[in-house]
Amino acid sequence: AQRLEQSGGGSVQPGGSLTLSCRISGAHDVSNCETWFREAPGKQREGVAGRCSDGTTYYADFVKGRFTISRGVLQMDDLRSEDTAMYYCAFEYGRPLSGIFAPEGYRFWGQGTQVTVSS
Repeated sequence: AQRLEQSGGGSVQPGGSLTLSCRISGAHDVSNCETWFREAPGKQREGVAGRCSDGTTYYADFVKGRFTISRGVLQMDDLRSEDTAMYYCAFEYGRPLSGIFAPEGYRFWGQGTQVTVSS
């Protein structure tokens, strides 16, 4: 079975950087998409950045130019207080029919890691 294990995250001041990693084990070697979501207290889970196995990448408007996704890694630069949230990596085979940033399209999730941006 697929297993997603997250690492990274933590606390940083505004303008700082953090790196999140998502190690995926047990996956079949077929097309897939890996996407990062975040969930802040009182808010719905939202898509942040996604990458499919054909190399296509997707970014939410609020992170464009600041976050970079690569296989298993989310590099976050120029962090802002509004980026504070629990971050989750998600994995699904193929391309989620409901859209790359729709959480219901993913069956496999990491355990989550906290990112706090505060001065």
